[in-house]
Amino acid sequence: MKTILLSLFILSTLACKDANYQKIEQMKKDKTTSEQEWQQTLTPAEYYVLREKGTERPFTGEYNDFYEKGTYHCAGCGQKLFDSDTKFDSHCGWPSFDKAIEGSVIFTEDLSHGMKRVEVTCSNCNGHLGHIFPDGPAETTGMRYCMNSISLKFKREE
Repeated sequence: MKTILLSLFILSTLACKDANYQKIEQMKKDKTTSEQEWQQTLTPAEYYVLREKGTERPFTGEYNDFYEKGTYHCAGCGQKLFDSDTKFDSHCGWPSFDKAIEGSVIFTEDLSHGMKRVEVTCSNCNGHLGHIFPDGPAETTGMRYCMNSISLKFKREE
């Protein structure tokens, strides 16, 4: 029994080399996860953005000026959201993408803060990711997914 458990542990450790991605794989949260479970799993900053619909300050996020090849996943549940080839520099202070992976996000009208915007949430766990605006690159989709870095986890291409 100990050998089987040790083997499973080693295999699972080797399967996820990146510490951030390993955290994602262990979480497997979805829409049925309680707020208490979210508070125990997420950092206070992640909880503020993902669950309370907060926003990180512009130009402070880990992925604002980050352009490695790979995929961006929801920091709450690990669902794949964006491919790195859809990321572009919008000079807005937050990571920007022109296209989400089909079915990975939900759009909801957001009338908070006296503005009319469209909120983007993870389709698996309803985590708040950011907003979408129609001022992206005209040569692609014309859309700008303005995301909070803290709501994302990056997995490098191998």
